Amino acid sequence: MDYTRIIKTEDEYEAALEEIGTLMGNDPPVGTPEADRLELLALLVKAYEDIHYPLEFPTVIEAVRFRMEQEGLKQQDLVAIIGSKGRVSDMLRGNRAVSFSMAKALHKRLGIPAEIFLRDETDVMRKAA
Repeated sequence: MDYTRIIKTEDEYEAALEEIGTLMGNDPPVGTPEADRLELLALLVKAYEDIHYPLEFPTVIEAVRFRMEQEGLKQQDLVAIIGSKGRVSDMLRGNRAVSFSMAKALHKRLGIPAEIFLRDETDVMRKAA
């Protein structure tokens, strides 16, 4: 298939993925026509995926709950990270906005990407007073 144009259909997308798999299996040396084709296909596939399969980021609450589950943490464990039991409970129920200092602490302790705090439109970021 000719990939000098953008991928517009699911069939073209599937064919491109198949060819990428084949090219990757051949491990073409950098600078060869095959390596260039692999790079071009990867860019075209990414563009198609960005439109048709966009990544959805979790909310802050979803991210915190996920990390708590991964680390086996309870709400009480977050008290040492962000403050009182009431503050933790309110945040996890969505009744308290995540302050800048809370976001910073959660990022540092739980490894939640800072981007999650910046992207989540449902949680208003406030600078701690």
